Amino acid sequence: MIFSHPDAKLLAALDTLGSQFRNLPWNFLPTTGNTGSELVSQWLGDPDEDIMVVTFKGTHYLEKFHKQDFFFINFVVQNGYDVLSSKYDNHLHLSEGDVYIGQPYSGYALRIENPDEVIMTGLHIRKELFFREYLSVFAADTSLLHFFLEPQTNQFSDEYIRMHFPDDAEIWPLIGLMAREYANKAETTQPLLHSLMRTLTLYLSRKYAEENRTPAQDTSLAARMMLYIEAHSETVTLKDLAAHFGYHPNYISAYLHKQTGQTFSNLLLQKRMEKASLLLENTDLTIESIAEMLGYRNTSNFYKAFRDYFKTSPRNYPTTPVRTSV
Repeated sequence: MIFSHPDAKLLAALDTLGSQFRNLPWNFLPTTGNTGSELVSQWLGDPDEDIMVVTFKGTHYLEKFHKQDFFFINFVVQNGYDVLSSKYDNHLHLSEGDVYIGQPYSGYALRIENPDEVIMTGLHIRKELFFREYLSVFAADTSLLHFFLEPQTNQFSDEYIRMHFPDDAEIWPLIGLMAREYANKAETTQPLLHSLMRTLTLYLSRKYAEENRTPAQDTSLAARMMLYIEAHSETVTLKDLAAHFGYHPNYISAYLHKQTGQTFSNLLLQKRMEKASLLLENTDLTIESIAEMLGYRNTSNFYKAFRDYFKTSPRNYPTTPVRTSV
């Protein structure tokens, strides 16, 4: 088991959630899309829940191939199992310690046929909550931002993210805490899960960056600087960039201009506006929220920067109305 030293409360919680798994309302409803009639799993939790924790414990489970209308993150706690994913007709094998992140409407099915007991713990997150509270954590990486926003414009997107965490990773005690809390629901369970989920997304974001970072020897200094600006676009300054790479700010300023033909300020603006465009086009976040996510303490400064860059107001971008207040 990936939980190296599970206590009695955690084992009891996994047993409780495991016994509940098969009795969940797996209400796969048919829908018609680009590829014909498909099954879509609706929200499985209580109506007043935004986050739920599910656990499968057993040796055999063949799930119907389906899509779902929520984000999900599955953690392989013990042994391993197969996954069917419609992306490239993939038949994946997930091993102990693997994490599988799925988009809403991504094709998916568990295929568990194992002589030894398999334990999988999954987190289900309503789309509305995810965009409102956790998207900002992933916004530092444009590729991650695309991954989470694509389902908003492509209902039949079939992307997924797969990562691996060793058994001593800090994320496992966090998953265990969430499982214990959900198995023993109280009035404060959902607020607590909301907070724990934010911590978990920080771990996932950091792990994704580590696994997808291009080795330093394979990239130029200018490329590494651009990646740093993108990852820290909400707070980075020229002094920060210079300190991180060990150069004087004046040298960094001249170097970037020579390599890219643009000033540091213009490069930072470009990264911020790329993210602003994605958020305005694909979410219903307020302009105030988007401005804050991008590092603008004053919304009027965001309006001005946006107008200068796109020659239009964020309120009129792209073509549909955007909310300006909560």
